[in-house]
Amino acid sequence: MSNTRVIFFGVALGSAALAAFLAKGFLTTPPPAPEQQVVEVNKFEMTEILVVKQEIPQGGKVVRAAIGWQNWPQESVRKGMITKKSNGEAREKFVGSFARIPLFEGDPVSKRKLVLPGSHGFMAAILPKGRRAVSVRISEATGAGGFILPNDRVDVLVTRKQTFEGSGSTTVTELVLSNVKVLAVNQSLGQNKEGEQYVIGKTATLELEPKQAEVLAKVETSGQLTLSLRSIADAGSKKMGDDGPMLSPQYAKGGGTGNAISIYRYGVESLTAASK
Repeated sequence: MSNTRVIFFGVALGSAALAAFLAKGFLTTPPPAPEQQVVEVNKFEMTEILVVKQEIPQGGKVVRAAIGWQNWPQESVRKGMITKKSNGEAREKFVGSFARIPLFEGDPVSKRKLVLPGSHGFMAAILPKGRRAVSVRISEATGAGGFILPNDRVDVLVTRKQTFEGSGSTTVTELVLSNVKVLAVNQSLGQNKEGEQYVIGKTATLELEPKQAEVLAKVETSGQLTLSLRSIADAGSKKMGDDGPMLSPQYAKGGGTGNAISIYRYGVESLTAASK
């Protein structure tokens, strides 16, 4: 056999063997992939609790967007937290309340952190820093006919008898405080002879600075106080602005009681502070 035939025969035999090997690979079913093991992560039982959604400063009013429900691990729920399952109306209930302490986003809400209108501690929660709540006696006549309501602004007047040396005595009225915010009014219903009902104000609680509170307490013992209702348009005036309550000049200087003089112009009496 010649060398050429040997080479040809060897190539043919190798090709046949390669073809058989490749055919076996395509026809053989591949082994199944190993099964994937599914590992189940431990699932915590969750419940919804009421939390702070927006930061609320101390004394700040709670709006609806500031609180809401959030999922919370059941095993982490502590006493005082409010769950939706046990108190689903809590969110609406606390809208309009005030923060007793600063509240931060994500904090759980509890009754101890908020003060509802009319509850114990409500007045202290809404008072701005450095202000005092002072109550004065009023009547229908001295309280603008019962039209004074919380958040109104009033001027405080005092009417008393003024004695002048050698001139006898007269009844005088002085402006004591202006632009005073009314925090609350204790009102009741009255009924006249015709059976018509009307509002009677017994006391009005005013927001004052400490010195102003002292002056008002002193003045109240010397005469009758009257609250003069201010126009709501005055709240936006540049003159008043957010200055808050202001003592009239004679009282700011420590005068007022027994320190006014009468001036008559065209038969009309007016008062002014005596010069010092």
